[in-house]
Amino acid sequence: MRRLIYTTNTVEGRHRQLRQVTKTKGASLNPEATCKLVYLVTQNINRTWNTPAFNWPALLNQLAIHFEGRLPVD
Repeated sequence: MRRLIYTTNTVEGRHRQLRQVTKTKGASLNPEATCKLVYLVTQNINRTWNTPAFNWPALLNQLAIHFEGRLPVD
């Protein structure tokens, strides 16, 4: 459980991909165009990042035990 909670690799990877797209555009975009660009990049990231967390079923069981009654488990 600690490995999933304390890792920032996923956050850093997403930030890197967003920064890679927005950095090359410079100051020529208006705020609305930048929002659209970030939205489209986020949709693309969500499509390509579909790998579940390592050992997710065991982790979910541990979270359900630790947060009894607060985490719905099917």
